[in-house]
Amino acid sequence: MTEKKTAGPVTFPIVGIGASAGGLAAFEAFFSGMPAERDPGMAFVLVQHLAPDHKSLLTDLIRRCTRMQVHEAEDGMQVKVNCTYIIPPNRDMTYANGRLQLLAPLAPRGQRLPIDFFFSSLARDQRAKAICIILSGSGSDGTQGLRAIKAEGGMAMAQHPESTEYDSMPRSALATGLVDYELPPAEMPAQLIAYAAHAFDPDIRIEKPGAPKAESTLKKIHDMLRSMSGHDFSEYKPNTIHRRIERRMSVHQIDTLDGYAAFLQKKPDEVEALFRDMLIGVTNFFRDPEAFQALAGEVIPKLFSGKSAGSTVRIWVPGCSTGEEAYSIAMLLREYLDDMHHSHKVQVFATDLDRQSIAIARSGEYPAGIAADLTPERLTRFFTQIAEKGSYRINKPIRDMLVFSEQDIIKDPPFSKMDLISCRNLLIYMGADLQKRLIPLFHYALQPGGFLFLGTSETTGEFNALFSVLDRKWKLYQRKHDLSNVRRSSTGVSAINDNYPETHSAKRSVPADNPVKPNLREVTEQALLRFTAPTGILVNPKGDILYQHGRAGMFLEPAPGEPGVSNILKMAREGLHRELTTALHQSVLSEKKVCIPNLRIRTNGHFTPFVLTIYPIPGQSDASTENRNQGAPPPSMYLIVIEESIPASGSGAIRPQQDIPAGMGEGIPSCIRQSAQSGTNADSPEPESTPLVEALRKELKAKEDYLQATQEELETTGEELKSSNEEMQSVNEELQSTNEELETSKEELQSINEELATVNSELQTKVTDLSSANNDMNNLLAGTGIATVFVGPGMHILRFTPTARSIINLIQSDIGRPVSHIVTKLVGYDRLALDIQSVLDTLVPVEINVRTEEERCYTMRIQPYRTVENVVAGAVVTFVDITEMKRTWESLQVSETRYRKLFEAVKEGILVVDADTGTISDVNPYLTILSGYARDYFMDRTFWTIEWLNGIAADSESFVMLCEKSYHRFENLAMKTEDGLPMTVEFVSNVHSVGAHRFMQCNIRRIATEKT
Repeated sequence: MTEKKTAGPVTFPIVGIGASAGGLAAFEAFFSGMPAERDPGMAFVLVQHLAPDHKSLLTDLIRRCTRMQVHEAEDGMQVKVNCTYIIPPNRDMTYANGRLQLLAPLAPRGQRLPIDFFFSSLARDQRAKAICIILSGSGSDGTQGLRAIKAEGGMAMAQHPESTEYDSMPRSALATGLVDYELPPAEMPAQLIAYAAHAFDPDIRIEKPGAPKAESTLKKIHDMLRSMSGHDFSEYKPNTIHRRIERRMSVHQIDTLDGYAAFLQKKPDEVEALFRDMLIGVTNFFRDPEAFQALAGEVIPKLFSGKSAGSTVRIWVPGCSTGEEAYSIAMLLREYLDDMHHSHKVQVFATDLDRQSIAIARSGEYPAGIAADLTPERLTRFFTQIAEKGSYRINKPIRDMLVFSEQDIIKDPPFSKMDLISCRNLLIYMGADLQKRLIPLFHYALQPGGFLFLGTSETTGEFNALFSVLDRKWKLYQRKHDLSNVRRSSTGVSAINDNYPETHSAKRSVPADNPVKPNLREVTEQALLRFTAPTGILVNPKGDILYQHGRAGMFLEPAPGEPGVSNILKMAREGLHRELTTALHQSVLSEKKVCIPNLRIRTNGHFTPFVLTIYPIPGQSDASTENRNQGAPPPSMYLIVIEESIPASGSGAIRPQQDIPAGMGEGIPSCIRQSAQSGTNADSPEPESTPLVEALRKELKAKEDYLQATQEELETTGEELKSSNEEMQSVNEELQSTNEELETSKEELQSINEELATVNSELQTKVTDLSSANNDMNNLLAGTGIATVFVGPGMHILRFTPTARSIINLIQSDIGRPVSHIVTKLVGYDRLALDIQSVLDTLVPVEINVRTEEERCYTMRIQPYRTVENVVAGAVVTFVDITEMKRTWESLQVSETRYRKLFEAVKEGILVVDADTGTISDVNPYLTILSGYARDYFMDRTFWTIEWLNGIAADSESFVMLCEKSYHRFENLAMKTEDGLPMTVEFVSNVHSVGAHRFMQCNIRRIATEKT
């Protein structure tokens, strides 16, 4: 039984290279920097922003710069080592199982991010073997894919911005802090090959930083990290720290931990790079889907249970990374609210140490790979599709539910009064001591009955007394109410008594003023008439003066500082402020009349007795306390009446002010002064029953009420400030959302501009090539001296060479004119336009010899002009100068005629033979007379086959020997005529060359004739 052979994993690194506008020059510089003497040992995949309707020339252009094979990618093409693959136009591309997959882009033009899309797939498939390079380009495409590759342990390069034509893409990548090498393109290949040789060579083993001798070195590294970033990683789990350090050691080809620590001391930038690597987070939407199902079923309904309509549910997601978990919870909440038709407000506070991750979370834009983590319903409902590769964006209603901020959970203050805290897969990176500090902190941040959601590998540890378990498998906990035994946590946050009653002002918000403003003067006058108060001031619950009746200068004075809203509490004179504050607060809470008698107010250096009375004024003029008890709205105005106290006769009368010195009255409670003036002895044997003790008790009670009122006012002010802050945050989020929409539009325009820039770059290269070819062609035509005229299909002159001006009267302005309008210098020929039209109609070339007025002769050829696609686009008229050739031919004709007559008239037989082949090419007439044989007997026969000449050369070898000498003579050679008559002849042969051919001329002269 044979085993099936399966394709093994790819053993060589795959390098993804992304570029946009200006990328062609960067690609050429990169491949030109490759070593010429050896192969790189990896494969390269080029992804560029290409116009979907324009054929890319990139493949042909890259072939000029590298010895490697260059292919335009095809669907399913296997990636081979030492080869380069280029994305075709109007396609998205992924890498999986050693092959390239091409997809039709789903995103509209201007919103595609092909580099992110390919890098993300490369990270999923190749993990640590994945390498990405970002070259020149506009926008930020490639940044998110770079994050994915770095999260899997891969390597990232970016072009130095100063060497780019467009630096947006490299700068965006560099801003992540995850780029390992920042180099010009020409220097990248050497560093890339060195990295691959060190990182993927099985013979190299990097020292593991776990031996006891390495602890001191690790402490130095932690100290450098703490000094640079302000964050302490020493309490994180050692394995997490070791993996991050090992990655950086591989980048710099360092084998020992001591060597890396020394490198950190010399290179402060490497400390920042190590810090960035420490913060690489791995997360996705609805991670552990069953855990989120448990959250939706067991916790989310309880978050809204017992809450009134319009109230707020507060959630905190510490360590949110790039926001997927926080958005997942927000989607669950939105689903529940829509299903239950609730109108509650939800605030999700998501925090993280990584500033760059927070920026990604705020943008809410994620690659297409999230589709695997989301149901189709959620993907359609909560996301807007932008591009297949990173092309889903959280809809604005969900983004508005979240507030992202940078926070170090270890040292920064936590949030409070949270209904739910979701901290999943953060504690697993931290040591036990750090976990013991964070669990009580979460307990403090939750309000009574709040919920805690941890990762599947995390627990509350030894703090089980603080939480009750809702779902042990999926780590759902609920905060317990009893905090009597909770000790202060190590973070310095004290446990707060849950049973401490909230103030009335915190439970009930102050109602807003009636939108329909009443006649304040009429209300005040009616109240004064009702209560017969001579001087009254109408205020709101905060003490702001709405209307004043009568003179109030004896107990009010303007407050220092810039004028603003007149507040009676700020304007109250000495002796009135404390009691007025307490009384107004009591009236607001109880909604009842409050009266304080025997109030001593300092005016003009002495104290005057007054009676303070505060009356609640209902919202409607006919409202009563009974009506309010039945559900009427609480009062929105209060009438403060201050009238001078009239002393009564008897022991209880108030003595004149001068009995107590003015300087002694300040700071002395009025009740004590009252008791002292009545002659009460403080040393009475029964102090608890004396009026002085009673007065002290009352005064103490008044102080307590005053302090309580002040505290509640501060709490109210704090709540108002908090509400204002939340409103400002909401406005800021709206502005941020608007800015994000504008940024999206800007990115779309940038993306289209990148495609146009790429096309322009390729066209510029093509134009350069065409310009060079045009120059070569012009020089060729000029060098040959051939006059040429190009005629369009409409019989208009397109262009001509300079030589044509000597034949046809042409100037530069004649371009575009019909041929029939042009006057030629040809003699006896006026059919140029007719012959050109004939060629265009029949496609049959015409060739005619013509002559100019200067007696120059030319061969004129008219041929169809055919394009590369074999389309006739006009005609080409060429004039080849044959003047010299014709003169030479005429001279040859004269010479030929002269020598032919001599050849034919001479009284010697002449035989012309090809010396190389032995073939007879010509005989003169006298030879036929001499020999008696006809001309045909000799012509086209070889010399040795003619019987009459056998005496000279009977075979080919004899003929060759005859031809070896340039001159040979036979005297008294006996021969016979055709009739058999004998004769004696003299035979002379001369061998001469004409060009590359040799000829032998044989002269035969008769000497005598034998008689029979």
